[in-house]
Amino acid sequence: MFKSEYLNRVYAQVEARSANEPEFLQAVYEVLESLEPVVEANPKIEANGILERLVEPERQIFFRVPWVDDNGKVHVNRGFRVQFNSAIGPYKGGIRLHPSVNASVIKFLGFEQIFKNSLTSLPIGGGKGGSDFDPKGKSDLEIMRFCQSFMTELCKHIGADTDVPAGDIGTGAREIGYMYGQYKRLRNEFTGVLTGKGLSYGGSLARTEATGYGLCYFVEEMLKCMKNDSFKGKTVVISGSGNVAIYANQKATELGGKVVAMSDSNGYIVDNNGIDLAVVKQIKEVERGRIKEYVNRVKGAEYHEGCAGIWTVKCDIALPCATQNEINEESAKTLVKNGVIAVGEGANMPSTPEAVATFQNAGVLFAPAKAANAGGVATSALEMSQNSMRYSWTFEEVDAKLKNIMINIFHNAYNAAEKYGQKGNLVAGANIAGFEKVADAMIAQGIAY
Repeated sequence: MFKSEYLNRVYAQVEARSANEPEFLQAVYEVLESLEPVVEANPKIEANGILERLVEPERQIFFRVPWVDDNGKVHVNRGFRVQFNSAIGPYKGGIRLHPSVNASVIKFLGFEQIFKNSLTSLPIGGGKGGSDFDPKGKSDLEIMRFCQSFMTELCKHIGADTDVPAGDIGTGAREIGYMYGQYKRLRNEFTGVLTGKGLSYGGSLARTEATGYGLCYFVEEMLKCMKNDSFKGKTVVISGSGNVAIYANQKATELGGKVVAMSDSNGYIVDNNGIDLAVVKQIKEVERGRIKEYVNRVKGAEYHEGCAGIWTVKCDIALPCATQNEINEESAKTLVKNGVIAVGEGANMPSTPEAVATFQNAGVLFAPAKAANAGGVATSALEMSQNSMRYSWTFEEVDAKLKNIMINIFHNAYNAAEKYGQKGNLVAGANIAGFEKVADAMIAQGIAY
């Protein structure tokens, strides 16, 4: 466990209260481990009970979501919103629609969001939400009915200055549109309460591309500053084929890399000539099909069942952009053996603690999710600003702001790690840099009795 008695006490309390929430426990342990030198150097943290308060959400909302399918059958899903910390701004975090969603997953995501949002330097707190509803295979009308039912309850707890949800896995422009329409109908107000909206009703240019682009901007800066290198001439493997993966592919290619593999939940494709992104976009964004269809359209490409096998494909740069804990210790060792020089996390917590240790011990540059994939929420905050001003920036203006934010996140994490004697450890640096801003705000605002 930890050297600090205070950290051991805090984590023991979390374990007792959240014994059946493994994802949340994993996230808390990783953060507390990074904060050990900070706690030792700053007695105000313990004196003000900062960690005890930080690991406990300010508010958790669980609710039922009844909806009717096209055959008239009634279904009931669970809805979640965890409003974790508002010390530096209104709660901000996505809505995930996936069968794997439960209290542990939403709490882990909301906890991570605190630090990610803090790292952006923008005034947004941490939250997350979602449902165990699966949009796959549902008609547009079924998804609309679900989204309207979900928002009927959620609208009571969110607002432009309270909690601003966004998209996530399973929640794209279609779902956000249905949710926003229901919110507007029930609340009779047109405000920036959801981000990831369509351009015709308050959305931001570059939001779709933001997480994938931001990931590559962060990794490019990491390569430049820590290895005097770049994407140019590098072989890249990207897991996933959703929004983050697609636009990470696009930006990595623009920066001179060659993406040779992508995946979905069923399997992965390998194209040694470089993935034809236009084909992937057609399959995933237009047809909502499976990645295996790629091999029927591109000569020489291969398809392999089982998405985990993607990490056996030799590469210089690995960008996991699918889901949590997709790279385990065995996969990490394979990547290291095959010569990977950098790993950038596009998904939330896609590497297990053992995998992270494997990369760090091997000297692989490692960009942790809460820093590397913060581009999405950063651009969501920029969307909030545009909504407040009733104004919109050009794609180039938003992209330039995003790039600058990601470069600053890298340097803030790098400098924080060096400050506490852990030079080059961006996992520790991101946690510390994100934490210090939130802790300072919590101390300044006192304790509500």
